[in-house]
Amino acid sequence: LRLPLLVGYVAAGVVVGPNTAGPTGTQIHDIELLAEVGVALLLFSLGLEISISNLAKVRRIAVAGGSIQLIVTSFAAAWAAVTWLGVSWSAGSWFGAIVSLSSTMVVLKTLAARGVTNTLASSVIIGLLVMQDLAVIPMLVILPQLDQPDNLLQQLATSMAMAAVILAATVLLGVKLLPPLLHRILKWGSRELFLVAVVAVAVGVGYALHAAGLSFALGAFIAGIIVSEAEFSHLALEEIAPLRDIFGLLFFVSVGMLFDPAFVARNAALIAGTFLLVLIGKAVI
Repeated sequence: LRLPLLVGYVAAGVVVGPNTAGPTGTQIHDIELLAEVGVALLLFSLGLEISISNLAKVRRIAVAGGSIQLIVTSFAAAWAAVTWLGVSWSAGSWFGAIVSLSSTMVVLKTLAARGVTNTLASSVIIGLLVMQDLAVIPMLVILPQLDQPDNLLQQLATSMAMAAVILAATVLLGVKLLPPLLHRILKWGSRELFLVAVVAVAVGVGYALHAAGLSFALGAFIAGIIVSEAEFSHLALEEIAPLRDIFGLLFFVSVGMLFDPAFVARNAALIAGTFLLVLIGKAVI
């Protein structure tokens, strides 16, 4: 049908999901766990392909443009939810925050499929995605406290400071430890051990940042960018590619398994209207 492969993966998830007739995958939680591994491997491999210098060139656009996009989109979507959907401002704020974010996995997979990850436009897009991943931290502090705003600024400042320290420590330690470690393992001459080490770095750094309250995907992506500066980064990418593709498709399958045709049928007009508002509104902003 000349459609992107990820559309087929999502469609397969719909077919085997619990809300449709026919074959059903019963261990959905296990599939979601494997999908998380796919997220880490995909973003790690994309980090391997992206130069730090290319990202540095667009840092001003990413910080300024990303901040404007997040704030304006969040408020516009929240206002629309309160005005047209009739929800409370608290629920509308959650809706606005969700709409302001994009799926890093979907966007980067699309860029990689088109072979344009190293273009200037893609560097800008990736910079904006990194800003959105970082914005999740203050969102998760602010949104639960909207009904109880006591000490909100103090909690926000504390969380942002901790996030900055954790990110800085991750990058500094990663630059010092990861390339020398993988280089030493590579010298042992075992491809299997090198592959295991690369996977451990991708998933391990992602999980470490997730445990610290940051994004799992962001951690894996940062690990990939750190290793990309090493001379053997192309070999790491070559070794991890088959695993990345197998586990990565499970992410899109797990998304399709969430689809509920009965819910869509009951709320078709509402979903279609919201979809158009999000699609057009985000593009305009």
